[in-house]
Formats: sequence, structure tokens, C-alpha cells
Amino acid sequence: MAEKKKKRGLLFCVCLGTCPSFKDTNEYEVLNAIRREKLVDWVGIHPQLCSTDGDEYLKTLLSDSNVDELYVAGCDPVMQKKMFRDAFDAAGFDRDKHIGIEVRNMKTEEVIETIKKAIQERDR
Repeated sequence: MAEKKKKRGLLFCVCLGTCPSFKDTNEYEVLNAIRREKLVDWVGIHPQLCSTDGDEYLKTLLSDSNVDELYVAGCDPVMQKKMFRDAFDAAGFDRDKHIGIEVRNMKTEEVIETIKKAIQERDR
């Protein structure tokens, strides 16, 4: 019997778009590269997921969702787990489905390759 395809999403948190750690990254180029290769089912961008409206965004996006894997490219994955915990719990989203990917202080191509690698590692 065929295995069900995982439903995957990628969010790019750009830390207000003014953080120096993202100055060499074109976030739209990153999202388009991942989208074009069909590595995920959907992509999104948010200026600050760790803010109050970021919590609301995550709760709205993930409530009653069928997302099997949520990749969040942005800051340190350990920080992400702590910052998004309440929003995930409020949405009823299993925290183990969140995969944080640190992409600070990278150039656009490095970010793309880092995200690809994280997704491919989950496929193994």
C-alpha cells in the first residue's frame, strides 16, 4: 500500500526585516527556490513570529490543520521551541511536527541549501 505523502509547510521568520543577521538574504528568492522544487506544499513569511501577532498567526494557521511537518527558518531552533510552545499548544499542534532551522548570518544560496538539507534529512 502506498505511503501517504506528508503535508509540509515552510515559514520564514525575518526578524522584522531589519535585523542585520538577514542583510545578505533575499527571503523571496529563498521561498521561491524551495517552492519551485516542490520540497514543501506551501511557503509563508512573517516579520516576527515571536511577537503577539506571530502567536496569533501560528494559532490561526495551525488550528485544525493537517500539517505533518512545519519548517520554520529563522533563529535558533531551541529558541523557536520555547517561543512557539504556547501558540502550538493553543492550536492543538503537535510540537514534534515543528522543525526549526537556523539561517541567520547566511547568504541567500546558503539559506536555500540549509533548508533543503533539513527537509532531505527528514526524508531519510
